[in-house]
Amino acid sequence: MTTEAELKEKLRKIEALFAGAATAGERDAAQAARERIQVKLRGLEDQERPVEMRFTLGDGWNLKLFLALCRRYGLKPYRKHGQRRTTVMLRVVPTFANDVLWPEFTQLAEALGAYLNEATERIIREEIFRDTEEPEERQG
Repeated sequence: MTTEAELKEKLRKIEALFAGAATAGERDAAQAARERIQVKLRGLEDQERPVEMRFTLGDGWNLKLFLALCRRYGLKPYRKHGQRRTTVMLRVVPTFANDVLWPEFTQLAEALGAYLNEATERIIREEIFRDTEEPEERQG
């Protein structure tokens, strides 16, 4: 069972990976990693023009995570009138979006999803009923 502290440490390590952290000490410095990613983004903006990109997130949890990640790096997500709640627009350098933002988001979403699934399963088993297996499959 993953604890919340273990999850937070895993999230820090994912961020450090995308920031290019080289030493164990750097991996523990989430603020330094965030700053390196922001510097990388600014450098890419000098080489490449930001374009409007559309991201479609599957659910509310992923939406919240993606919005937080964008804002962490100083990006300003928005939605156009009439777009679905799970659609996010972003003016961003494509290289940054494709090489850093989206891969980091998918790894973070996977880690959080696993944690939320595990926590939900445990709570249901402990508080509702211990059998949380899928239903049997019957013919016809």
